[in-house]
Amino acid sequence: MPESKPRKKTASTAPQASSQTYKPNPVWFKPVMFGLMIIGLFWIITFYISEGRFPVQAWESWNIVAGFGIAIVGFLMTTRWRS
Repeated sequence: MPESKPRKKTASTAPQASSQTYKPNPVWFKPVMFGLMIIGLFWIITFYISEGRFPVQAWESWNIVAGFGIAIVGFLMTTRWRS
């Protein structure tokens, strides 16, 4: 039985080098990222420990949403973190 010939690699099938070069994040990126996560956590903890008097008494239970919102921004920054 005859064997098939191997295909020649053309420019379209050859692996291409990425045209984008990824630069590392700026120096401030990691401290801001971790800082937002920690501030959000402390916001929620402060709300529970103070029984709703702090950080913003007028917001009542919306303080939990604010704390989670701050922390989520920090967690979303982790998707853009490059070394």
